[in-house]
Amino acid sequence: MSELVQTKDSILDELETAMAKLPQVHLEVKHIFTDGLYVREIYIPAGTIVTSAIHKTEHPFVISQGEIMVTSDNEGSVVYKAPYTGVTKPNTRRALKALSDVIWTTFHVTNETDVDKIGEEILAPKDNSHIEEAMNQKFLPEWRKTLPV
Repeated sequence: MSELVQTKDSILDELETAMAKLPQVHLEVKHIFTDGLYVREIYIPAGTIVTSAIHKTEHPFVISQGEIMVTSDNEGSVVYKAPYTGVTKPNTRRALKALSDVIWTTFHVTNETDVDKIGEEILAPKDNSHIEEAMNQKFLPEWRKTLPV
């Protein structure tokens, strides 16, 4: 069992708490499975700010459309413009602001096809009570929602 990550004083936690009080945007997510690979593609509309979960694994990502500002402890603040290919390192957590409509795709080596189980494999458990309190409801991560491919 993974240890729950406590980051109550994190700037990203403060950002998430503030964002939870604003109107929410539904993000289109596609889950694609091939033999031994899970591909997650997310469409982020221009002007949208999102925060990521804490990634446990190293994995590649591709920005195939748009321009996005990315801030993390690992990278500082950078602007990526498509086409761009990068690598997410373990323990990375990001805040992202889409400067234009963005398509961001991640690639994860796994034989699992259950999105919840994949989340347990690749994302660190985290206390999201700051969001739940701000929204007055249970937090449901967007990465679980799917659209037909």
